[in-house]
Amino acid sequence: MSGAALGLEIVFVFFLALFLLHRYGDFKKQHRLVIVGTLLAWYLCFLIVFILPLDVSTTIYNRCKHAAANSSPPENSNITGLYAAATPVPSQYPCFMPWSYIPDGIMPIFWRVVYWTSQFLTWILLPFMQSYARSGGFSITGKIKTALIENAIYYGTYLLIFGAFLIYVAVNPHLHLEWNQLQTIGIAAANTWGLFLLVLLLGYGLVEIPRSYWNGAKRGYLLMKTYFKAAKLMTEKADAEETLEDVMEEVRKVNESIKYNHPLRKCVDTILKKCPTEYQEKMGRNMDDYEDFDEKHNTYPSEKSLVKLHKQVIYSVQRHRRTQVQWRILLEQAFYLEDVAKNETSATRQFVHTFQSPEPENKFIQYFYNPTVEWYWECLLRPWFYRILAMVLSVFSVIVVWSECTFFSTTPVLSLFAVFIQLAEKTYNYIYIEIACFLSIFFLSICVYSTVFRIRVFNYYYLASHHQTDAYSLLFSGMLFCRLTPPLCLNFLGLTHMDSSISHQNTQPTAYTSIMGSMKVLSFIADGFYIYYPMLVVILCIATYFSLGTRCLNLLGFQQFMGDNDMTSDLVDEGKELIRREKRKRQRQEEGENRRREWKERYGHSREDSTRNRNVHVDSKESSLSDLSTTRSSKYTRANNRTERDRIELLQDVEPLDFNAETFTDDPLESKSERSFLYPPFRYQPGGRYLSMSQTGIFDDV
Repeated sequence: MSGAALGLEIVFVFFLALFLLHRYGDFKKQHRLVIVGTLLAWYLCFLIVFILPLDVSTTIYNRCKHAAANSSPPENSNITGLYAAATPVPSQYPCFMPWSYIPDGIMPIFWRVVYWTSQFLTWILLPFMQSYARSGGFSITGKIKTALIENAIYYGTYLLIFGAFLIYVAVNPHLHLEWNQLQTIGIAAANTWGLFLLVLLLGYGLVEIPRSYWNGAKRGYLLMKTYFKAAKLMTEKADAEETLEDVMEEVRKVNESIKYNHPLRKCVDTILKKCPTEYQEKMGRNMDDYEDFDEKHNTYPSEKSLVKLHKQVIYSVQRHRRTQVQWRILLEQAFYLEDVAKNETSATRQFVHTFQSPEPENKFIQYFYNPTVEWYWECLLRPWFYRILAMVLSVFSVIVVWSECTFFSTTPVLSLFAVFIQLAEKTYNYIYIEIACFLSIFFLSICVYSTVFRIRVFNYYYLASHHQTDAYSLLFSGMLFCRLTPPLCLNFLGLTHMDSSISHQNTQPTAYTSIMGSMKVLSFIADGFYIYYPMLVVILCIATYFSLGTRCLNLLGFQQFMGDNDMTSDLVDEGKELIRREKRKRQRQEEGENRRREWKERYGHSREDSTRNRNVHVDSKESSLSDLSTTRSSKYTRANNRTERDRIELLQDVEPLDFNAETFTDDPLESKSERSFLYPPFRYQPGGRYLSMSQTGIFDDV
């Protein structure tokens, strides 16, 4: 099993990152470089979280092996366990190789590749790709030029700080830094910035995640919040539609002004391809589009203005599409919550939906998740499950807050994470160690990463599910993950006292901390900022519990959901009316479809049978008529000359059609002329036709 666990987790994490990216991104419409860059950033960050418990268990085994090699085994040590693999140490020593043991030399190389790749992505490549993705340029060269200009200040700031630091080191005679020390200082600077942001996000997630599940058990609370979201989303949806209309009006003017032979016509065509289909049809080229342009008399937009317009079109179309999809999803959620509220008092204990799902459900799921099971889950079990889960998560949050405030104490050990790991280390229960480490770091990651997915900086950064996240937000999330994950792992190792700079013990460090170097080079960061700054998580948790940030945003004019606010009540009422209106609209549509379906099922077959019989009857009559006319064609002929019919039309009497006749001629003029008195003598032919016996009439000379 040596290295097998590492390979399995590498494959599993890749598909996990791919699944999440598929949920938020759009593989078909977004650029491949954006997809690859974001996938690589997410994959590396998730990989660190999943592989770190294996590094901890391997380090504990290496410590045991090192202690066994430097000391004699105890006399009475008969410990049995699940790990009976062969080890290079004496068999009587209580040290067993874990099933997920990773051979020496693999983990340092693995962490070095993962860490420096993620740092290259977050500080160099992804910022450049952000500007490249939002650029409105019409060529690769133009987009690269725009991205370099926008990131000049960004990169210049880093170079300025690094250059000032090098000058300080060169001038100060007391400092003699080598390359490894410079590398450690750079890592410390990146982790310091990441830890500053990490504590902010962690303080929000430790309180908000348990509270969200606790409020999820309250059906009335969820329904009111959904109404509130509907009112806000409708405002955003209307604003997105107005913005799109304004941008499309500018595109229309540019399309009409720039003709087909203008040098910038290719740029206009590129802009038109990004517009929605209905606007492309409206802005079809006019007939005068083939007129030559005259640069002396007309004023045409510049290429720079077209680049700006192209950027506005990309943004407005993406925002309009996102609000449309989110509105449909929110409607389905509101309808379902209303159905749950109605079914709670159902005596039949079977869940009844107001609207059927447009997508057919899987037969396997439909068999096991029938209406009865759905009623028990939604109306009885789910609220209690959410309450229990909220209480469990609250206990984890309290443990994290306590450990963040006490992890620097080594005698006695106050950090609960360190207590759990040290107890397991005494018995060398590697499965318990890996499970405890995984659950701990996974909970910390959920608190931090979920905040990254929830926060929204106006429309500048916004992660929307159902493939509605734009390229800029995807890349920005990748940057945040790469900056937050290394300090998150270091903070976890500090909580468990696996970091020697925190525990102040001369023990073998983990492979992950070995690539970070010794923080003794910057003692004010290692012994100051890393120790005391995480204590601020207590203040942030208290502020989040009392919703201070929400109240501040509400005072600044950004409406937030608050139960004791008049503005919230008004928006809830507005959203409730919007949902009721959409519900009536959908009910009318379904009633109309049901009536058409019933009408078709009731009268469709009889109408088809009668139509089929009528067609057969008419075909038989026409066939008999054609046979009879063929037999008389040698004796009687009709006047088929067009000039003769035109002359007759001037003098013929208009006679009503004979509706009792079984068939009619194809030409009404011919039938009227044949039945008029202008053709003596005439004969009546079966089938309702009158045939002239002579080609001449009394008015042929007129």
